[in-house]
Amino acid sequence: MPALLEARGLYAGYGQTKVLHGIDFAVEQGGVTALLGANGAGKTTTLRAVCGLIRAQGEIRLGPDRIDRLAAEEIVRRGVGHVPDGRGTFLELTVEENLRLGAYTRKDRTAVATDLERIFSYFPVLRQRLHQQAGTLSGGEQQMLAIARALLVKPRLLLLDEPSFGLAPLIVQGIFAILRRINIEEAVSILVVEQNASLALDIADHAYLLETGHIVMAGKAADIRRDESVRRSYLGY
Repeated sequence: MPALLEARGLYAGYGQTKVLHGIDFAVEQGGVTALLGANGAGKTTTLRAVCGLIRAQGEIRLGPDRIDRLAAEEIVRRGVGHVPDGRGTFLELTVEENLRLGAYTRKDRTAVATDLERIFSYFPVLRQRLHQQAGTLSGGEQQMLAIARALLVKPRLLLLDEPSFGLAPLIVQGIFAILRRINIEEAVSILVVEQNASLALDIADHAYLLETGHIVMAGKAADIRRDESVRRSYLGY
């Protein structure tokens, strides 16, 4: 399959601190790619660079078009949805208000309403909580809200940063099952950053292992899972 997202020679950091050191990676059209690594490896920085949230050097393409020189809002308009670490939920707003913010770049109100109905089929609890303040939701419900808000961008590509963080295993399993459904039913490509390597490799087609800002391993998810060093360091067996 052709690449929907492709980064070449990507450097990024904060101030004088360099975090990424010329990495190359890609996400196939319609595929799920996992970006694995320990804390501080540069995973979150990679997603922020793709979204235009931090300054970066190198080339980032979405389909045939370069997006590395675009403002963050324009990257959203091109079809990149981002679920950040910490979920990025506006806690003082209602669920409905959070969802409406997800569709702020869209003018097709009828289509937005249709998309909302489809999203409620994935996350029916959000319909029940529609007028509830987001800060009163459980952690799992807040993560569902963050994903739902990103889907209202109508993304071609969905970036997720540690979607399992702080959640009970049963909730995590449900959310990852829904992500796989979204990938298949909506044809949304996914790049997921996840410290739970086993979970990420379960839904991924391809994976990259990032260590101190360098890609040290890349390949099919099944092959990465079988690698002895990955099993020892990241899978715990």
